[in-house]
Amino acid sequence: MKQTYVKYLMVAAFAGGFLFTSCRTARETTAQYEVTKVEGSMITIDSVWDTNPNVKATEILKPYKEKVDAMMYEVIGTSAMKMDKGVPESLLSDLVAGVLQQAATQVLGKPADMGLVNMGGLRSILPEGDITVGDVFEILPFENSLCVLTMKGTDLRHLCEAIASLHGEGVSGVRLEITKDGKLLNAFIAGKPLKDDQLYTVATIDYLADGNGRMDAFLQAEKRVCPENATLRGLFLDYVRKQTAEGKVITSKLDGRITIK
Repeated sequence: MKQTYVKYLMVAAFAGGFLFTSCRTARETTAQYEVTKVEGSMITIDSVWDTNPNVKATEILKPYKEKVDAMMYEVIGTSAMKMDKGVPESLLSDLVAGVLQQAATQVLGKPADMGLVNMGGLRSILPEGDITVGDVFEILPFENSLCVLTMKGTDLRHLCEAIASLHGEGVSGVRLEITKDGKLLNAFIAGKPLKDDQLYTVATIDYLADGNGRMDAFLQAEKRVCPENATLRGLFLDYVRKQTAEGKVITSKLDGRITIK
């Protein structure tokens, strides 16, 4: 696992309660002041910041860092290949969308018709070989949660048009044919043409379900269920652990879910 800023943010989060207990007092004593001028400049975050670490801060953070390291370096599975993201489809986005589609079973009693995750929500690669908890945190750093929506075919078509306009997103259970300039030509659900008068279920994340990322078609959903304690990161961790317990490696393949005609 790479030494990344994500891990050190987590260390700071663990220590935050200790370091910032006096913030309220500081705000109260400075309430009579007002900001009259703000200046700023760009500061490059690179290895120079590790040259002269603050000894006192390092000592304070040490016990928290040890706890985070123990958790983050835990190996939970094996990836058969390096997986990255990219349009119109990719190994990593296909995999994560599939995890969402299957996770809908806890709401529907069966997988959703479609799984959807945005490329922007995938922030790193899944390396070939050992998969650590830290790898999953790097890929999925946000607290996005599962939402399962029931939609009319007409609204799902609008959703697919939005995906086409972005030249692809992470999908599962569907096959889309799009043009080079981002127009939807055809949409198939479970191998059958999408029907405007039929109801479909879509498993996605709350960020998209709220209409973000051009996915405003979700706002027309007939029904929306977002179970508690079902973060995408947690679901992915559970998936990797389950596959490992069954003696399986984590794999993915490009199978033409989104093709450019």
